[in-house]
Order: sequence, then C-alpha cells, then structure tokens
Amino acid sequence: SDIITFHYESLSNVLDTINEIKKYNKLVGLSIKPNTKVCEIEKYLEYVDLVLVMSVEPGFGGQKFMNNALDKIKELYELRNKHNYHYEIEVDGGVNDTNIKLCKESGVDVVVAGSYIMNYPNKVERINILLNK
Repeated sequence: SDIITFHYESLSNVLDTINEIKKYNKLVGLSIKPNTKVCEIEKYLEYVDLVLVMSVEPGFGGQKFMNNALDKIKELYELRNKHNYHYEIEVDGGVNDTNIKLCKESGVDVVVAGSYIMNYPNKVERINILLNK
C-alpha cells in the first residue's frame, strides 16, 4: 500500500496518526464524512497527501450523491491553492455520469465510482462514459 487513508471522525489523535503513517514512508489520506466541515480538518491539511470527501454515509454502496460534497471540494481546492498544499482531492459515493462533471468543475482530482461501474454489465463502457465527461 502506498497510501493509508483514515476517517477523521474515528480518532482523537489525528496528528499522531498522520505522523505514525509517515514514519513508514507512506502517503497519508484523511477522509471526512458528509456532516464534517472542512474547517474541522483545516489544521491537518498541510500534513496530508489526500483528502477524501465522502459524498454518502460510509457503509454500503449504491447511495445517492450528496451535493454538499461539491462545496467541500471547492473549499479544499481553494485552500490548496491559497496555501500551496500538495494534497489530492478525492470524492467517493454516488458518483455517476450526471454528477462527475460537477465534481470535476469543483476541483476534484480522483473519483470513486464503484456502484456506477460495478452494477452494470459492460464495465468498460461505463468507465469510458465517465472519462468522456
């Protein structure tokens, strides 16, 4: 594994966890749930390599994309540019052919589109649809 991502909400010692992961020369990802505000993790942004915005509640696939993720992506994009941070912005949950363009326009670097791809017989076709948005 090159990158280890953990949920911000699951720990009280976030900085210790970041440092522990870096001790093993791994990249660090910090994931936030739909109700977590970017301001809650802002003090950690200079230390992480990826921020994963959950656009559904974690736990099971096939949920509908929550549009408040777009505001978080925009905010993370602006903070990254303002402070010259190096993290990538990833979104996971409910990503499909209708909202991927909005994610991209908001500043996302990486998308997870599990159910959209896996629940369709022609997976290559689904991937190509997303790539062409």
